[in-house]
Order: sequence, then C-alpha cells, then structure tokens
Amino acid sequence: MSIIYESFPVGPLQCNCTILGDSISGQGYIFDPGGDPDIIMDRIETLNLKINALIHTHAHLDLILAAGHIHEKTGAKICLQRGDEFLWQMIEAQCEMFGVPYSPLPDPHHWLEHEEPLNCGSGICIHTPGHTPGSMSFYFQETNLLIAGDTLFLGSVGRTDFPGGNSKQLIKSIQERIYSLDETAKVITGHGPSTTIGHEMRKNAFVKAKN
Repeated sequence: MSIIYESFPVGPLQCNCTILGDSISGQGYIFDPGGDPDIIMDRIETLNLKINALIHTHAHLDLILAAGHIHEKTGAKICLQRGDEFLWQMIEAQCEMFGVPYSPLPDPHHWLEHEEPLNCGSGICIHTPGHTPGSMSFYFQETNLLIAGDTLFLGSVGRTDFPGGNSKQLIKSIQERIYSLDETAKVITGHGPSTTIGHEMRKNAFVKAKN
C-alpha cells in the first residue's frame, strides 16, 4: 500500500496532528496542525511529501495555531467546514481565554462539504457536528483509518459546553455517521491514544451503538 501516515502530539494542548500522504505520488495532507510548525515541517521533509492541503477537523485554537506558518512554508490551502468560520475568526479571543500566544491566521481557502472526496488516500469528508457546528471526520477506507478530531475519544467524547457545542448533535453524529463505518477501523482522536470504532461502539460509556 502506498499510503503512509504518522500522527503525533503538537502545540500547547498536545493535539494529535496527522500527516497522510502517498509515497508514490509524493502528495499529502496535514490534519490539525495545532502548533510546533518546525516539528511538523521536519516530519514532512522526512516523509518526502508535498503538502497540498491543511485540513482541520474543527476550529478550536489547539487544532489550528500552526496553520498560518505552514501555509507560508508550503503554499498548501487551508480547509475547514463553514460551520466553524465564526470560531476561526475568534482565534485571538480563544488565545486570550487560554493564555496562549496569538498568531494571526489567513482566512480558510476552501470550505469542506459532507461526503467531499479527498484525492490523496481515496478518503472522504464526514460532517460530524456536535463538539462544534463544523466538526469534520475523515475516513480512509483503503487504509482503514478515521481521523475524528475531538468528536470521539478512547472511552469518551468531545465537550459540548463551548460556543456552538450541541450534545444531541454529537450523539447523532457518532451513532449515525461514525458507528456506521467499519468496526475495525483505527480512530485517531484529537488528543490522547487511538482506538477503534468497534471498541467505542461496545465500551464507550457516553455513546453506545444503536441496537
């Protein structure tokens, strides 16, 4: 299989940043560049990838802080679901709230849509609102991989008490859109260890699979 990926924690809140690419074509994406742009760029160089897009699961500060720096270095377009545009525009206020240094960000270059294909890795965008209105997950069937952001965690789910959060939407997104995928798929979460869809369907105390 030519698809390669690597996930590692970055930034002040240690979000999981994922680099995914095609080792044959040399094209790739970065998901959730939340900080430490030099570390991310080093990994890109090691993997020998040309980054075409910076793709965000949502627009909380810990997932987006390095987007401007990496865009300047690579020219890659910044991608986000439009429902989180208000959070992107609030980046300075978010940084003040959490005491994190503020770095200006350019406006997103592309608005992601539900079921939009991702050319590299034959992936697909899945709109999974709840943690935020524009939360997205990204499923790569051939690689059996789901990048879930802060929608789903090992044994837990994303918070819904921030602006735009909605607990009913979150449960619906997980039950109807994530739990309908291959149970054996690996889930890269927004923070912390990975899990599988099947494990969460059976063991997650917050959202169980529908009977």
